[in-house]
Formats: sequence, C-alpha cells, structure tokens
Amino acid sequence: MIDNQLFEFLIYFISGILFSIFFDLFRVLRKSIKTSNIFTYIEDTIFWIIVGSFLIWEIFTISYGELRSYIFIGIIAGIIFYMATISKYFIKVNIKIFNFFKNILKYISKIIKPILKLIKKPIYFTFINLKKISKNIKPIKLNKNLFIKKEKKNKLN
Repeated sequence: MIDNQLFEFLIYFISGILFSIFFDLFRVLRKSIKTSNIFTYIEDTIFWIIVGSFLIWEIFTISYGELRSYIFIGIIAGIIFYMATISKYFIKVNIKIFNFFKNILKYISKIIKPILKLIKKPIYFTFINLKKISKNIKPIKLNKNLFIKKEKKNKLN
C-alpha cells in the first residue's frame, strides 16, 4: 500500500515538473513574440484546459479517481523543485533556441523577398494577359443536330 502511494507521489511529482515545463514554454513564447492581452488570455485558457484535462485523466488513470493529499503535495513539490532549480536555465536556453530559429527565418525571408520581386512582375504580366485573352475567347456552340443525325444513321445500319 505504501509502495503504491510512494509510486503515485513520484508520478505526480514528475507531473508537476512537466506542468512547469509546459508553462515555461508559454513564457518563452511570450518573451520571444510580443502579443496582445487578448492573445495572452487565450494562451492562458488553452494552458489551463490542457493541464486540467491531463490532470483529470491522470487522477482517473493512476489513482482510479480517488483524490488524496499526496497527489496535490506531489504536484506542488514538483512545481517548486522545477521552479527553484531548472526553470531559469530552461527559459534562457529555449529563448536562445527560439531566437536562433527566428533569425534563420528572417534571413531566409530576406533572401526570398528579392527573388519574389523578380518573379512577381512576369507572373503578374502573364496572368493579366491570360485574363484579357480569356475574355476574348468566345465559347463554341455545338450543333445538336449533328449528333442526332449520326445516331439515326447508326440505327439504320
């Protein structure tokens, strides 16, 4: 019985760490990309829906829906442990990684923009001329009698 409770406590301790990592990922996004308050509220709502759903699933899967004090103590202990030891470094490293990829995308867009400008004019010119040409094309009218006569000739043979 105690072994099982200790095992569950460790699982919830790890869950507290995972919740904190997930929260730090949101913090990294906020520091790297400036967003409006409305978008921040939406992010927070998404975070709590995901964490709450996972926690409910975990409680029903591991503890068979029984709420015990060690569940909450384990989650809080995991969060405190993570925030006191790893969080600061995790955020710094992930901000650097995020900014690295952000700079790569900026560099790629700087290369692509002049190429797109070169290609844009001929493509635009082509589409405008195709539009003009397609307006001048008259639809072909089919003579229904041609088809009827052929069918009658085939029936007679």
